[in-house]
Amino acid sequence: MTFDAAAHPSYARASTAPALTAASVITVIAAATLAGAWFFQLVLEILPCQLCLEQRYAYYLMVPLGALVAFAAAKGAARPILLTGLVLLGLAALGNAVLGAYHAGVEWQFFQGPTDCTGPIGNLGSAGNLLSRLDTVKVIRCDEVQWRFLGLSLAGYNVLISLLMATIAAWGIVRTTRRG
Repeated sequence: MTFDAAAHPSYARASTAPALTAASVITVIAAATLAGAWFFQLVLEILPCQLCLEQRYAYYLMVPLGALVAFAAAKGAARPILLTGLVLLGLAALGNAVLGAYHAGVEWQFFQGPTDCTGPIGNLGSAGNLLSRLDTVKVIRCDEVQWRFLGLSLAGYNVLISLLMATIAAWGIVRTTRRG
């Protein structure tokens, strides 16, 4: 007598449940973090520096990838596909944690920041009003904290959020592997 996913669809759902849970939670956390970043930028007018913008790239990857892995898990996709997706989510989160830690280190003056942390210049108009237009450009420096809460900057919170997502991905990987 065999007991496999083809003979018992409920077994297939149970074997993919950790991947579904992990990918769904990562997707929600990443989307909420992006929404928070955009809220800080558009509503509170705390403009991002270049490193802040680069830290968003991982979230822009994790939202659709997490949704895709969750969808695949809900449809009973093969374990190697789910594990690959979870590994990619975990690596993106870990990479982002490293970038966030670097940015926090720049803010605390532990590291030298990149030289290109400047605000957008855009259209400066004619040469006659160039100097007056340059006076209105707000330079967003990577080494100056614009907002802190409980001693942490947004880069510091990005490290914590990214490590949380990496931990959730690792949990999903371990639990999905064990269900075999």
